[in-house]
Amino acid sequence: MKSNIKNLAGWGMAAVIALFPAGLYAQNLQSGYFDDNYLYRFQSNPAFGNEGHGFVAMPGIGNLNVATNGTIGINHILYNVNGQTTTFLNPEVSASKVLDGLKDKSRLGVSLRETVIAFGFSGLGGYNTVSVNARADVGVALPKDIFRLAKQGVENSTYDLSDLNVRGAGWAEIALGHSRQINEKLRVGATLKLLVGVGSVETNINSAKLQLREDTWVANVDAELHGSLKNLKYKTKYNEDTHRDYVNGVEVEDFSPVSGYGAAVDLGAVYRLNDDWEFSASLLDLGFISWNNNHVASTNGNQQVVTDEYTFNVDNNDSWDEFKDNLSMLYQLEDLGDTGSRTSGIGATMNIGAQYTLPVYRRAKFGFLNTTRVNGPFTWTDFRLSANVEPVKYLSAGVNFGVGTFGASFGWIVNLKVPGFNLFVASDRTPCKLAKQGVPLNSNANVNLGMNIPF
Repeated sequence: MKSNIKNLAGWGMAAVIALFPAGLYAQNLQSGYFDDNYLYRFQSNPAFGNEGHGFVAMPGIGNLNVATNGTIGINHILYNVNGQTTTFLNPEVSASKVLDGLKDKSRLGVSLRETVIAFGFSGLGGYNTVSVNARADVGVALPKDIFRLAKQGVENSTYDLSDLNVRGAGWAEIALGHSRQINEKLRVGATLKLLVGVGSVETNINSAKLQLREDTWVANVDAELHGSLKNLKYKTKYNEDTHRDYVNGVEVEDFSPVSGYGAAVDLGAVYRLNDDWEFSASLLDLGFISWNNNHVASTNGNQQVVTDEYTFNVDNNDSWDEFKDNLSMLYQLEDLGDTGSRTSGIGATMNIGAQYTLPVYRRAKFGFLNTTRVNGPFTWTDFRLSANVEPVKYLSAGVNFGVGTFGASFGWIVNLKVPGFNLFVASDRTPCKLAKQGVPLNSNANVNLGMNIPF
């Protein structure tokens, strides 16, 4: 198998466009945290258990969560010009209209979690879970000046393209969980995860400043790229100005699904203060993957490039290709080869929750949940208020409202659990505005569904 990536900067810009509508970002379902009928609460807090009720997941569809989260949406990329849909690169879309709606640094998270197989059962003095999951996690962070450069070109004399980050990893996990009641108030749990890494990439543009002088561009760049994937090679191109080869693509031959191994642990606790109040906390994905290879491309510290050949403003497909080629030339990454193994985390998550059961109607519960994911430049946090009700034994539903790094969001869950069958559908972030094609106008939308067999 061969896979080509045009160039380093193309990852950043192309990711923003390519991720709509296909981008995915998946995290444990926050809307199900306070729903007792939600069978996968143990993925958000391993202390949660379904005592007396086991389950078996339907293969591949037991728990599937797909979503997009970010600070940039399709409404920042696509515009309407004379009744036609076009991109922000169209010269009839003013630069001010594009740039005024963007943050200094735009972020977009991309990941996938799918439960391939899972089952839970009571025994060994508590509740036990076994699951096999496929996971991927990618984050893209783009400085605003990349959009300014594409729209304005030589209208400005300086551009700061620093802090462009791309980070991604794919892995499989085998998770073994156990929770038990310590006393009438306290319940604890833990999940041990064995990780098999498929591949990882990390791009850091530590500094990239571009300045126009008379009729030449002067670039000062400090950047590096780490790729951990078996049989990966960087493609290079010769620069006539600097008389050196630079990285302008990636090639993978004879793809192998195993590039490293690791381990992680989830820890959780639930404390019931009285019949009305319950408090909980968990730390998830505390671990790492040791990758067998580390293919490095770097500027070897700060380097300066001077040229009069750059053309950066974009107004059609041909100039867009030239824009990407010139940015690749700007970074001038040198292929340093395979430098050996490296270790990376998988992004730890912290949950803190409080639940109140309504005394006059015990089937109604209200909850507060704070979720924070710690993942370097892609760290985010969310605060969420929930209301859940179980009007009958086999049906539960809830709504919630959240605010955080990605703005405000509305979530919900409907959960049907009858003998021998469980179906749930939920969303932490329900899109309120859609384009004509049915695509959410912002990047905050998700859906979570699953079918299981309880026993």
